Amino acid sequence: MLRVALGVIVVAFAAFLAIDQLASDALYADAAGPTAVVSHVPLRFGKRVYAELNRLAPAPYVESTLARSALSDRDPDAAMRYALRLPASPVRDELLARIAVARHQAALASEYFLAAPDFAALQSIVDARATRDPLAAYRIERLVARRIEVLGAHPDALAQSSWRLGLLANRTAWKQVPGSAVQKSWLRTAQRHFSAAAGAAPLSERYAIAAANQADLLGDEASANAFFARAASLDPGSADAIAGLGVVAYRRGDRVAANGYLRRARQIDPKARMVRALERDLR
Repeated sequence: MLRVALGVIVVAFAAFLAIDQLASDALYADAAGPTAVVSHVPLRFGKRVYAELNRLAPAPYVESTLARSALSDRDPDAAMRYALRLPASPVRDELLARIAVARHQAALASEYFLAAPDFAALQSIVDARATRDPLAAYRIERLVARRIEVLGAHPDALAQSSWRLGLLANRTAWKQVPGSAVQKSWLRTAQRHFSAAAGAAPLSERYAIAAANQADLLGDEASANAFFARAASLDPGSADAIAGLGVVAYRRGDRVAANGYLRRARQIDPKARMVRALERDLR
């Protein structure tokens, strides 16, 4: 008798798991190919099963699944009701961020993406604002950098964020009155960020060259030369680094050295950006 009872329980549990899996597949059938079996399972079946599960035995995975389904249906209000029932967690924060996006609440979405954290989503927000409003994008990226620091993420992540801050600071600078104190301040801010990126990732040629170019823009020949030299030591095959050393030599009035660096850089990559810049200087 006990064996029969246990058998019934096992069969019932297996049936429950099968139904749950089928319902889950139905809710995410859009991700399956047209020939997949789950693509033929009605979406309403999945919704009904999960709604019943939510009524009988509410669980975080059920609530989050229903919230995502509601977002797919473009019903942020229903998604909010499910999301608010979840315990505090990155999953809840990410859902609340997606709901804020659906409601066109950009500032709130950024806050929840930061809390989650969802750096990929934050990067999309920053990229979308960078051209139209680089200052707003800069402020969001600065929060991202602070979040990375708090989390103790890999130095490369902080270096990448610092580099993006430098780019955004430059974009903000070019929107200011040319030659104004405000513009110069933003250009110096960009240099601090590029230098921070080079410091966080000392083996990256890319960040060293960014810091070198910014130093050259600001007329800091010593720093520009040091960063270009570091980039060249990290990657002797970098045409930009070699040509950059030539740019600094030209600024110092040494055309002979500048031409020597240009010849070396041309042999590596005649189309490199710094090669073109040095060619213009030496005309």
